[in-house]
Amino acid sequence: MDIVTALSQELNIKPWQVKNTIDLIDAGNTIPFIARYRKEQTGELSDIQLREFGERLQYLRNLENRKAEVIKLIDEQGKLTDELKAKIEAAKVLQEVEDLYRPYRPKKRTRASIAKEKGLEPLAMLIYEQKESDRSLEEIASDYINAELGVETWEDAVKGAMDIIAEDISDNADYRKFIRELTFNFGIIGTKGLTDEKSEYQMYYDFAEPVKKIPSHRVLAINRGEKEKMLSVKIDAPVDRIIAKLEANILVNNSLYDNILKDTIKDSYERLIAPSIEREIRNELTEKAEDQAIKVFAANLKSLLLQPPIKGKNVMGFDPAYRTGCKIAILDDTGKLLDTTTVYATPPQNKIEESKEELKKLIEKYNVEIISLGNGTASRESERLCAEIIKEMDRPLHYIVVNEAGASVYSASELAAKEYPDVNVSLRGAISIGRRLQDPLAELVKIDPKSIGVGQYQHDVSQKKLSEALNAVVEDCVNSVGVDLNTATPSLLQYVSGINSAVAKNIVAYREENGKFKNRKELLKVKKLGEKVFEQCAGFLRIPESDNILDNTAVHPESYDAAEKLLVKLGCNNKETKAIAEALNMIKLMDMEKLSQEIGVGVPTLKDIIKELQKPGRDPRDEMPKPIFHTDVLEMKDLKTGMILTGTVRNVADFGAFVDIGVHQDGLVHISGLSDNFVKHPMDVVQVGDIVKVKVLDVDMDRSRISLSMKGII
Repeated sequence: MDIVTALSQELNIKPWQVKNTIDLIDAGNTIPFIARYRKEQTGELSDIQLREFGERLQYLRNLENRKAEVIKLIDEQGKLTDELKAKIEAAKVLQEVEDLYRPYRPKKRTRASIAKEKGLEPLAMLIYEQKESDRSLEEIASDYINAELGVETWEDAVKGAMDIIAEDISDNADYRKFIRELTFNFGIIGTKGLTDEKSEYQMYYDFAEPVKKIPSHRVLAINRGEKEKMLSVKIDAPVDRIIAKLEANILVNNSLYDNILKDTIKDSYERLIAPSIEREIRNELTEKAEDQAIKVFAANLKSLLLQPPIKGKNVMGFDPAYRTGCKIAILDDTGKLLDTTTVYATPPQNKIEESKEELKKLIEKYNVEIISLGNGTASRESERLCAEIIKEMDRPLHYIVVNEAGASVYSASELAAKEYPDVNVSLRGAISIGRRLQDPLAELVKIDPKSIGVGQYQHDVSQKKLSEALNAVVEDCVNSVGVDLNTATPSLLQYVSGINSAVAKNIVAYREENGKFKNRKELLKVKKLGEKVFEQCAGFLRIPESDNILDNTAVHPESYDAAEKLLVKLGCNNKETKAIAEALNMIKLMDMEKLSQEIGVGVPTLKDIIKELQKPGRDPRDEMPKPIFHTDVLEMKDLKTGMILTGTVRNVADFGAFVDIGVHQDGLVHISGLSDNFVKHPMDVVQVGDIVKVKVLDVDMDRSRISLSMKGII
């Protein structure tokens, strides 16, 4: 297989893009670096395209390696033919290779191998080839009676021959391919409940759906139900069609052996082929479902991490609880911890008035403007408390409900202990809740992405694949935003292109020993940060304090000369931001192609330089919609059918979107209610963090479920 051609056709990109991108990946460049600083070589492939490219490249290379291995293994058995080799080399997926290798794979002792030991293979070949004979089957089979080998009668001989033929049929790659296709395209996956008790799997107690139509989330739900011994699962294949097609391929009209071969075909299918094909199809369904669940989780995580930070405001982090009290942390506008306390405004203590007085004093003392309220246990009572405080205080004050998933994981972590060694574990959660409002990205990178709470069936998928995908998302987010070199923590720095955890710690150690970095070149003095690492990371690290304005942009040091030439060309000798912005206005009148040649960079890089010079220190998250600020609280009982509300999308699944409308319980907008037009997937319409208008369709108080719709709302 020509991998360059295969990738070009599969991903619909030009062969030169494929070749250059492979060379860049093989040279050890990271995806964020390639996406941002090698646009000319890749034809401006995005980080998402490059991630997909990398996965497919790895798959195709693994496929080629497996082909070579299988060819070698068959050749060592002396059974490799030119035709078989050509078939293996032409295979486009691993399953085809494994099907072709199946007859040659070492097997455990089977009924067929035992029959071969008894010398019955020639009889099996004779029957399978269906050669005409004037002798009866009994006469032919009697030649193979051998009491010493355990073949007592001619029927024993025929039975053994049938076992050999059955295994040969089941090992035939062409037969397996069409049986797999028929089963996938026309099979029905059915489930039965193994209990009568009420459970989350009730809809699957008597359920059936075409294999090729079953959506990913149902596959994972069924798998979980089966694993928990709540469900039995079976694929009903189009058996009659499969048997008929096998007979058409194998039988010769009116052969002496027709009846015996029909029985053998049926046995081969039922005993050997059907169970393994069912396993293969279910594995394929599971793999695709896991990939889809990981894709959804990754997209949700990306949207969450890129939520706009609330800058320049003092914040109260509020971690609600019942018996142990609500934990409070006061943070200044840079995230520095100013004060902590615990109040007991919720049951069983219910010290509401005392709590309100204590919180009001802290709000006044530290000029708190926003309360960041966790959405976990006791958040309903805590939300009501916050709303009452806002009404009673004569000052600008709001609260925002924040997803607190993972706060307890962070609190007990080694990282939290290093950051706040003198702060009680229980209070660290409140700090995290406050900080994830001030800078979601910087705070959430401290937590295992799987614990952030925007996934679907994340515990049912391959944990290795999930971790790889989520870490890639965090890496892409961190690098698209950029990192302040003089304030970043090791947990944030380790996601910067080219930097590992050891180098991240060395950067912070250098900063603590020598003071703030004055320019990007100083990075080369950091232990274990050589030229290659510098190349990969420098453009993503910002130094607002630097004398060189370019150090506070995404312009890579390798392009500094080009940026300087551009400013000279524009007659801008003044490095003030305003002067640069005015000079850049002239570019609209220039020929970009000619200008790029004059300063020695490609047009994509030139455009990036111009964009960065227009807004040094630009944060792409500032362009995202800000979260909804609350001053009062709604409850489920306040909701009425037909109400129009504004909410925040908290999570997106294959079947719809969960929207926070300020009543503690998120409502579900089913995929059918997301738009007046057909929606293929909810993510085509909404993403985590989107502010949307919704209409209340139904409120189920008993099951705490709210049904919402976005249809027909202007």
